[in-house]
Amino acid sequence: MIETLTEMFSYPFLVRAVVVGALVSLCASLLGVSLVLKRYSMIGDGLSHVGFGALAVATALNVAPLFVAIPVVVGAAFLLLRLNDRSQIKGDAAIALISTSSLAAGVVVISLTTGMNVDVFNYLFGSILTTSVGDMYLSAVLSIAVLGLFVVFYHKIFAITFDETFARATGVRVNAYNMLIAFLTAITIVLGMRMMGAMLISALIIFPALTAMRLGKKFLSVTVGAALIAQFCFFSGVIISYLRATPTGASVVMMNIFCFLAAAAAQWYLCRRVKS
Repeated sequence: MIETLTEMFSYPFLVRAVVVGALVSLCASLLGVSLVLKRYSMIGDGLSHVGFGALAVATALNVAPLFVAIPVVVGAAFLLLRLNDRSQIKGDAAIALISTSSLAAGVVVISLTTGMNVDVFNYLFGSILTTSVGDMYLSAVLSIAVLGLFVVFYHKIFAITFDETFARATGVRVNAYNMLIAFLTAITIVLGMRMMGAMLISALIIFPALTAMRLGKKFLSVTVGAALIAQFCFFSGVIISYLRATPTGASVVMMNIFCFLAAAAAQWYLCRRVKS
């Protein structure tokens, strides 16, 4: 095992991918707990489609993809919240409206310019080879910023996650902190798309949170558990991908599915033991 890890980390592209992937997985798992509990977990899937549309347009225009995708996805996240709060289009319908429109626009732009080239395919399904040195540094800085903001505003995020009405009554600026969660989620989605792809990035948000909820009851324990599960699944997925030459994003998701099923089975077994 040590020899395998040593061989893996002798490749610079794998080192870059592991650094970015570990940070993005950590950010996604922490935010995922709040998003799942607020029944807004599919925002990750919607924003990933918006990100694909933005990246497709950036590729067609030969512009730096991340510098285009980040502001576009952040804007889409804020728009989703506005639609959900002040429009007749609510929740999943708002997400479906924006995500499908963005995905269709991206495909049309690419088909009219360069065609479905390798770069766009990588953004759609993910590729561990596409993480450049510049991307690694930018992703690391932004991920650390996301983690820092989450830790600083942890208590406010906890308050609005469980009871927005009570939080508003105690003076918490609920709308501002909802915007903060949407902003952090948008940044995380864009950073993770290169490795996981637009089709799979939302799994990093949903599965660790759902798995941790099978094992813990308190918000703090679930949050910490989701972070640990996300790291285990990411590193296990990368190792399996390296040994079996399978797609990295799909391997990480499969490990998340395995952990979720194992946790669900353990919860079912313990419940039966208690009842008997």
